[in-house]
Amino acid sequence: MILVSVVIPIFNGENDLPQLILCLQSQDYSHCEFLLVDNASVDSTSSIIAAIAAQDKRFRCHQARQIQSAYAARNVGIKAAKGEIIAFTDVDCRPRPDWLSKLVLPFADPKVQLVAGEILALPGQTWLEHYAEQQQILSQEHTLNHPCLPYAQTANLAVRRAALVTTGLFRPYLTTGGDADLCWRVQLQFPGCLVFQEQAIVSHRHRATLGEFYRQWYKYGRSNCYLCELHGVELMQGFSWADYGYRLLRWLVRELPSQVLRQKYLWQPRAIAQILATPLGLWAAWARFRGQNQAVVSPEIRQIEFLEEAET
Repeated sequence: MILVSVVIPIFNGENDLPQLILCLQSQDYSHCEFLLVDNASVDSTSSIIAAIAAQDKRFRCHQARQIQSAYAARNVGIKAAKGEIIAFTDVDCRPRPDWLSKLVLPFADPKVQLVAGEILALPGQTWLEHYAEQQQILSQEHTLNHPCLPYAQTANLAVRRAALVTTGLFRPYLTTGGDADLCWRVQLQFPGCLVFQEQAIVSHRHRATLGEFYRQWYKYGRSNCYLCELHGVELMQGFSWADYGYRLLRWLVRELPSQVLRQKYLWQPRAIAQILATPLGLWAAWARFRGQNQAVVSPEIRQIEFLEEAET
């Protein structure tokens, strides 16, 4: 049985950690270790993961305080990992009990270097969470169909350690877009090496407030800018104010009356999400375009860390 190391970067994760730990402890794949990497949290994350590691020998806690970046934290975990396969998820994710056992199956083929599992939505309470679920915002379907090359989000990704030795780890100074960058570098070295394992599922908590939603799409825009700099990805074209006005007017005149008549209970979050889908989508596009235009490209983002095996 292949040893799998699961790396989870954590920043201020005290509210999410208890449920995540239960999910990890429930995995039906026994030959695994869990590396919890605290990325300079200011809440009780550090003490929580230390207590877990003291109670369960499968868990190990590490600190990544030099660089405030989830990718730098993942690199700390990778360097400490013992497994032949390195899997990634996030603190706000909830892996199903058979997640790891399904995720490792494609690695039986030696040509496979990357495996993407599916990301579904946790049950939502707010209309924003229902909107994200309806739009399947975090589904791997979107990233696996990227026009440049397919890539998997690190909320549900596994990579062969040997591939990381060859291509290097995450770029530690990237704050967004690092999952695409890593997957693309691996695929350029090993063409056709990525497999989508739809049955390996984690559920993800969507943004529940307008502020979180805006920051999410703003971050996606910054990712566009960084990937353009690193890989020549085409930048998105923003809408003109006339475009926004036309789409909003069409929503008011045609879509809104139709949606209102179609909904049985207008006050329910799911109905509100459907009714407001168009203006919210336009706001997301504006936030993404703004993030793309305001991103600051530092020379540091080109730096790549390597495992010790790559230096010998």
